[in-house]
Amino acid sequence: MSPAPVVSSALTFERPLVTVDVVIFSLVDEQLCVLLVRRPEGEHEPFPGRWALPGGFVDVHRDASLLACAERKLREKTGVVAPYLEQLGSWGDARRDPRGWSATHAYFALIAQPAISADSGTVTEWVACDQALRRRLAFDHHTLLGAAIDRLRGKVEYTSLPAFLLPEPFTLPQLQRIYEVVLGRPLDKSAFRKRMLDADFLVEAGTLAREQGRPAVGYRLRDREQATLFPRTFKPAE
Repeated sequence: MSPAPVVSSALTFERPLVTVDVVIFSLVDEQLCVLLVRRPEGEHEPFPGRWALPGGFVDVHRDASLLACAERKLREKTGVVAPYLEQLGSWGDARRDPRGWSATHAYFALIAQPAISADSGTVTEWVACDQALRRRLAFDHHTLLGAAIDRLRGKVEYTSLPAFLLPEPFTLPQLQRIYEVVLGRPLDKSAFRKRMLDADFLVEAGTLAREQGRPAVGYRLRDREQATLFPRTFKPAE
């Protein structure tokens, strides 16, 4: 009979700091923007007063998973519940946080409404992504933000992700404009329209009045839980 395994009653090694950071994207004034928060001032605060991505420590009593922690941080910082949320990756070393060995698990979120209702006392700002990358962000958040922008732009080539940046209902021209803003280039109108309608991820939602011309058909997403994959990348405008 094999001996019973020995279970230690106490850990004998130091544990790293564990955090979750969320890169929150939205469209503001036809620019792809990211939400930044100003870190608190204080003698013992790391990077006091510096701009950073929203996030914080995992709470072992409230967070059943990393995703639960990301959802909680998103809710606390923006008041938004259940937007598009995707895990981006993990970063960790002994230097990223002056308080000790730290690991962070990063997510990115897409929200349609830039209006936020953050924690009392939290200073937030929507910043165009290219401008945010030029700021001296706290910790290694410049690296996290750059990775999130690359991931988003890469996936936009073959998915319906930009639709999560629009309030519903929306028109196909509005959706095409979102794609062009994120990709940074114009797209062929007829090819775009065919791609969107053939993918069958949109549901008609009546007509929408426009400032000029006839009313346009409005659409909603058939499934707000996941993005639709396209078989090929987009054709640029000629």
